[in-house]
Amino acid sequence: MVAAFIGLDPDLLRERMRPGGRALPLGLRLFTAVMFVHWSVAGLDCGRFHFSDSVAPWLQAAAFVVFAIGYALAFWAMAVNRFFSSVVRIQSDRGQYVVTSGPYAYVRHPGYGAGILIVLASGVALGSWLAAIVITAASLPFLLYRTVTEDRVLTVELAGYADYANRVPWRLLPKIW
Repeated sequence: MVAAFIGLDPDLLRERMRPGGRALPLGLRLFTAVMFVHWSVAGLDCGRFHFSDSVAPWLQAAAFVVFAIGYALAFWAMAVNRFFSSVVRIQSDRGQYVVTSGPYAYVRHPGYGAGILIVLASGVALGSWLAAIVITAASLPFLLYRTVTEDRVLTVELAGYADYANRVPWRLLPKIW
């Protein structure tokens, strides 16, 4: 992850950390808190209390592969889209335009798709069913809501996005949604 962040556009990193020059909104700070709770639950489950740490090693390994694919997809999307902000906003201050290359040639929101892969796989990869349930229940609705909200904002406010949406009809998964 560190190597991937080093390779990203520094302007994009500034936008992700302080979108529009402002502090992160409450929703993203809460999402970050949920991630720390998730890691804590997994650590306590697998290392101390053993409530639900019965994930088979082969399934844990498969989940780790899915987790890694999710991060690779997220970094690919960030590498081709310098407007990959941490908040839903039109970046007229940065000259935002519709990005149609890389994973955006197949789905309109590969970052949220990557996030969903990460959320679904991370608890299982950590070996805790309880952590998997906590992170999925807390994060999946947030990611789906953000996908729909961002799509609506881009359709209305970003020039050319409606045409792009007609050419690339899938939000997260080709041929599904």
